[in-house]
Amino acid sequence: MKKQLTIAVTGLNNIDSPGPGVPVIRALRDSEEFDVRIIGLSYETLEPGIYMHEIVDHVYQIPFPKSGTEVIYGRIAYINSLENIDVLIPNFDAELFNFIKISDRLESELGIKTFLPTLEQFEARHKVNLEEFGEKYGLLVPKSKMIFSTAEIPKLAQDFTYPIVVKGQFYDAHIAYNQEQVATYFNKIAAKWGLPIVIQQFVYGTEVNIVALGDGEGNMVGAVPMRKQYITDKGKAWAGVSLDDEGLLNEAKSMIENSKWRGGMELEYIKTSDDEYYLLEINPRFPAWVYLAVGCGQNLPEALVKLALGEKVENFTEYEVGRMFIRYSWDLIVNMKEFEEISTTGELGPKKKKAS
Repeated sequence: MKKQLTIAVTGLNNIDSPGPGVPVIRALRDSEEFDVRIIGLSYETLEPGIYMHEIVDHVYQIPFPKSGTEVIYGRIAYINSLENIDVLIPNFDAELFNFIKISDRLESELGIKTFLPTLEQFEARHKVNLEEFGEKYGLLVPKSKMIFSTAEIPKLAQDFTYPIVVKGQFYDAHIAYNQEQVATYFNKIAAKWGLPIVIQQFVYGTEVNIVALGDGEGNMVGAVPMRKQYITDKGKAWAGVSLDDEGLLNEAKSMIENSKWRGGMELEYIKTSDDEYYLLEINPRFPAWVYLAVGCGQNLPEALVKLALGEKVENFTEYEVGRMFIRYSWDLIVNMKEFEEISTTGELGPKKKKAS
């Protein structure tokens, strides 16, 4: 008999720039060991995952990360009083700081387990610290610099050659070929994600990504490399294929061993024609394409839940190469009353009594 668990998951915005929540939930639904009740945690009322009733059992809105840890903790405590949550899986970079800060309280006071990077790991892999992170762990990282004003743009030519990559501190990346484009992207990203803006030297080669899971003790539980086959105008993978890339696997394994990474992650690399791997980003959670790993034989979200529960996890030793994922659009027809309910009450699903 499968073990019954109640798992709360964020990241339900399954749109053209999708969050990882829905694929993480699909992976948990596929679990051979757990029978899961899924509690969706949403920020916006139009996140499609809210209305996917075959995916999510009950949905609650939670405060935006800028609300601070105490407000978020209070809301989670209320939700837990109704749902008795066993495990919580946050899936957005911007919310992880708060959840890492309250993770001990979630477990000791509410009985909610998580499996997240340490605060030190989370801060060290930040885009603004990535070059230093690479030096510490012997990784090739493109030269980068933080800027806080468009007045700094003309001086970039002293340290960089065009093209360069303009990045937000949480999301968004654009290739700029001149100062005017840098200014345009600076203003666009800053308006959405704030400052600083990260400038990174462009590296020529093929982009390759890998999803992985570290157990916090230096062991890589599993990993699946992928190459994007189709990219949207927002730079998101709309199709991808699993790769036989031993070098990329070794990069991920070495990084996890040296940093003792705890939790899920996505590593984004550029592979040059000389088979060198330049680390572009470390996303400190599972990516939106994590369900490809499940399709290749590695259910990494299930393994993460086992780690959160303190259970023994066997390493995945293989995966299927040449498996593809292809995203598609689907019109989800919902009742306007459901939208009104989540908008006015902050939750959607069968009415619950407080748990004893």
